[in-house]
Amino acid sequence: MLLVLCVDLDDDLGRKTGTETPVIGRESVRQAAVALATADPEDSDVNVLFEGLHLAETIRDETVEVAAVAGVDGREVEANRRVGEEVDRVLAELATGEDVRAVVVTDGAQDESVLPVIRSRVQIDGVRRVVVRQAQDLESMYYTIKQVLDDPETRGTLLVPLGILLLIYPLTILANLLNLPGTVFGLASGLLGLYLLARGFGVMQWLDQTVERTRTALFTGRVTLITSVVAAALMAIGGVNGVQTLEETRAASPDALGVIEVIAALLFGAIQWFAAAGVMSSLGRVTDEYLTGEFRWRYLNAPFYVVAIAAVLHGVSGFFLGEASLEFLAFMLSGGTLLGLASTLSFAVAESWAQRSIETA
Repeated sequence: MLLVLCVDLDDDLGRKTGTETPVIGRESVRQAAVALATADPEDSDVNVLFEGLHLAETIRDETVEVAAVAGVDGREVEANRRVGEEVDRVLAELATGEDVRAVVVTDGAQDESVLPVIRSRVQIDGVRRVVVRQAQDLESMYYTIKQVLDDPETRGTLLVPLGILLLIYPLTILANLLNLPGTVFGLASGLLGLYLLARGFGVMQWLDQTVERTRTALFTGRVTLITSVVAAALMAIGGVNGVQTLEETRAASPDALGVIEVIAALLFGAIQWFAAAGVMSSLGRVTDEYLTGEFRWRYLNAPFYVVAIAAVLHGVSGFFLGEASLEFLAFMLSGGTLLGLASTLSFAVAESWAQRSIETA
């Protein structure tokens, strides 16, 4: 038996039409192809499905079956694994006593990366890559370029580096007029480097998500937005106070400070402000959880944990700086530990009672 296997590695069929894969049988594949063509006529996987049906019609000297399998969008390893699982399901459903061989139909080299996975399950007689004839025409090429440039993701990836490179020449002329010949290349390479790093580490996507979360927080009245701003300000004040404490300690010490003393001085001056920032941020988060109906008693542990950790760090840093006695350090260590244990047990009991009351009601 010959199996014509249509591969959709990024699962356009499932995402755009809701069709569950694998799709087995000529009529089922035909219906899936029509559904995808209706949802997105420009999708190249439409041609893959129809090419699979065309191949099945042209081969008449043996039994032919058609099936379509799909992967996962944007995750190559998981996509290959899913294609392998769907090929196994197709072979199990065929349940024929004949040896099954396959002809794989794809729309490009990306989908063909899954060939080793398919080859490990069934013998592959051939690979058919579908290329639309109109793509060779100048008109279609113009249309393709236009479509690429209309896509925001592609537009940012192609045009921003190209724009930076094209700016080098006019910036060079301007730099020569200002007697700054080396500045241009440094500025241009710096901009290009920052852009590539931002793309490589996903900073642009992170910024978009942050802006979207901030907009949502503004319109839904989330307290976290205000407390986060206050917490950031407290952190900044703590950092400045920590540096001032370090400078004062250096001025008062006749000898150079070691690494431990430097860290202790920074902590001793900043930890109170950092603790206030942590308490403020955690209280805002707890308030939002309560307003959305997702409050849990154990969430109240956060501000107590922050105070306990701050007390321990304050005692340790003060001891290393000579600002606190050994008894004070022992008191802070014991107090911080007891505060954490007490809050954990108290809120665990409170949550247990609350859960019991809900179950009783």
